[in-house]
Amino acid sequence: MPRKQADVERSLLNKGFQAGGGDHNFFIYFSVSGKKTTVRTKTSHGTREIDDNLLAQMAKQCKLSNKDFGLLVECPLRREAYEAKLISAGAVEAPAAS
Repeated sequence: MPRKQADVERSLLNKGFQAGGGDHNFFIYFSVSGKKTTVRTKTSHGTREIDDNLLAQMAKQCKLSNKDFGLLVECPLRREAYEAKLISAGAVEAPAAS
């Protein structure tokens, strides 16, 4: 099901991604501890909706299944749970114990 680009971008920003510029809207995930990670995705300028094919590509870039990416956008998947998935996938380092 296509989603509004503004909703997807807003959700990414609320879940620890930071926006970058360029010919697309780039989003880079920063861990809860503030470290920049290799997890990133992008949206195009000028689109109002993101189709299912592009949402699937974004899910893959964010190291999530399509279903989990939908939950990330809709907000039931909280940032802490998302980061736990990234840690278990080896995409983000676990924070050092203090």
